[in-house]
Amino acid sequence: MTKSLANLRSRRWFTANDMRGFAHRQRIQQMGLRREDVLERPIIGIINTWSDLSPCHAHLRERADSVKRGVLLAGGMPFELPAMSLGEVMVKPTTMLYRNFLAMEVEELLRSLPIDGVVLLAGCDKTTPGTVMGALSAGLPMLFCPAGPMLSDRYLKRGEAARAVGAGTHTRMFWDEYQAGRIDDAEWTALESRMTRSPGTCNTMGTASTMTSIIEAMGLALPGSTAIPAMDAGHARLATDCGERIVQMIWEDLTPARILTKGSFHNAAVAQMALGGSTNAVVHLIALARRAGVDLRLDDLDAVSRQVPVLANLYPSGDRLMEDFHYAGGMPALLNRVREHLSLGEMTVTGKTLAENIAGRDSLDDEVIRPLGNPVSASGALAVLRGNLAPEGAVMKPSAASPRYFRHRGRALVFDSPAEMVQRCADPELDCDENTVLVLRNAGPVGAPGMPEWGGLPIPKKLLALGVRDMVRISDARMSGTHYGSCILHVSPESAVGGPLALVHNGDEIMVDVEARKLELVVDEAEMTKRRAALSVPPRAHQRGYIRLYQDHVTQAHEGCDFDFLQGPAATPEPLIF
Repeated sequence: MTKSLANLRSRRWFTANDMRGFAHRQRIQQMGLRREDVLERPIIGIINTWSDLSPCHAHLRERADSVKRGVLLAGGMPFELPAMSLGEVMVKPTTMLYRNFLAMEVEELLRSLPIDGVVLLAGCDKTTPGTVMGALSAGLPMLFCPAGPMLSDRYLKRGEAARAVGAGTHTRMFWDEYQAGRIDDAEWTALESRMTRSPGTCNTMGTASTMTSIIEAMGLALPGSTAIPAMDAGHARLATDCGERIVQMIWEDLTPARILTKGSFHNAAVAQMALGGSTNAVVHLIALARRAGVDLRLDDLDAVSRQVPVLANLYPSGDRLMEDFHYAGGMPALLNRVREHLSLGEMTVTGKTLAENIAGRDSLDDEVIRPLGNPVSASGALAVLRGNLAPEGAVMKPSAASPRYFRHRGRALVFDSPAEMVQRCADPELDCDENTVLVLRNAGPVGAPGMPEWGGLPIPKKLLALGVRDMVRISDARMSGTHYGSCILHVSPESAVGGPLALVHNGDEIMVDVEARKLELVVDEAEMTKRRAALSVPPRAHQRGYIRLYQDHVTQAHEGCDFDFLQGPAATPEPLIF
């Protein structure tokens, strides 16, 4: 399947011998470009999520220049298009609230402008799925260029062995130690200034690296691209390669519709499990699949998790960082290790199949990318739990949890907001022990709003002082992919729309059985019916603007938290030009 210059999409803007065609060519020349620059070359959009307040993307201005170099070398004409930057940490209440906003922006940028193909420059947690969702719906040839992970850090303390330090995971670890009085103020301040040493995404297997890696496994990024550190010279060369390749993809008419199948999403799920990837990937994968018209459900992901062990020895499931993963061979080497579980015939952005891309790409370090016979964890990177507390499902990451809690019964301690949770967990008289089940509600897509990463509920301070570092924690929120613990997340339907989490009372017994995939509130049905009848859903505080739109149209966690009117592969008519 090939395209010629005459039938490129951008021709509709620039070739007509009428007033509109004249105006389009005129305005291009107004910017100092030549008439032939848009008449004789394909037009490449570079979606850039750079921002001064997005440290993960602080280097993407320079990478856009590298992409442009590749586009020009291949005979294309590049145009950089800034898009909303969703850097984790700074955006409140959560970047997840704006993932769909970014997806809409990308889709409309590509639809409304004379673009023939696009390179997506992104990498932080929601920018990857947001930009890809928008590009999928636009339907143009697309290539994802990941921002890359930040440099690694080391924790050195006299008399102790040096250990790797990764963003996010160790923030939580050191915070717990600080709360317990085992780290003083001076050390805490010193850690703050050096744990994140360069631009780039989290260097653990958090949501950022999980999402960029599974986008590569789906066939939408160049092989080996997602593990290259952001500050490595190879990353600039990668960006140039992306610019060159997208031009060829346009001539080949290699659109996402030719790449994304049930098999490519299966490959993404296999990658998530082998990586020990973030639970957040579940929401994003389902949203992406629905955009592509592929039927993917929680149970499909759970089934893959039961078959594929965690082989990537990366925090928070292991003890290495993304830089180590890159040196060991990155995604091609990992995928080669699990090739028996993959759909190897799927097409990719290289114009070759996945099998061709990973052929001969063996692991160079069996401690970082483990053999199947020596997994980091055989308990799996995902478990989908169901029961009367989560009739549509909840998720857990067994590989980053404590096995002692895989079968557990405990009494509930309920928090109705994060502010209440933080205040009460600091109370030295709080009535709880290590068997208590902490419950946070009103933290889902509608209730929060935006389903923030509040699901890694803090261990109460009095228990930290006793050495407790994990408990069963349940919420309708998400959890940072860099975090760890026995946290049950994404309870669906959420409490704010009347889900069963809203019916839990302090002291109720909750039963968890990870192997049986069960999550039950041990309360009889008559009492549940009585509580449900007395339940009243509070009015929403947001009556205008984007958040009102979000709350009115966002789907639940098991459906991907996309907007109901954006799901599905139905084409939108091209803009009229007259």
